[in-house]
Amino acid sequence: QVQLVEFGGGLVQPGGSLRLSCAASGSIFSINAMGWYRQAPGKQRELVAAITSGSMTNYTDSVKGRFTISRDNAKNTVYLQMNSLKPEDTAVYYCNADIRDYIRLQWRNYWGQGTQVTVSS
Repeated sequence: QVQLVEFGGGLVQPGGSLRLSCAASGSIFSINAMGWYRQAPGKQRELVAAITSGSMTNYTDSVKGRFTISRDNAKNTVYLQMNSLKPEDTAVYYCNADIRDYIRLQWRNYWGQGTQVTVSS
């Protein structure tokens, strides 16, 4: 059994910062790409940032220069540092990862339960 658990959402004023964490646990053999998605009310889920096992990153244009994705492979954890937050960043943020477990030795895509980020004064 593999699961992703997110931490760090909350309410922040415009211009503020938040740091999201996502820890993968269970019968993990290896993890490939990890990423963060978000979904605002009435909108489709979109990719915010992703990072490969070799720490190559990519970002959606709207967060470039403000958000930073990183990972700690020893802890099976991915982070999203969000600075200069804007009201339009308000959404539920979901962690995502491609994981191969010990049981089946097959790659599967996993999602976290989501964490709410609200940017408002």
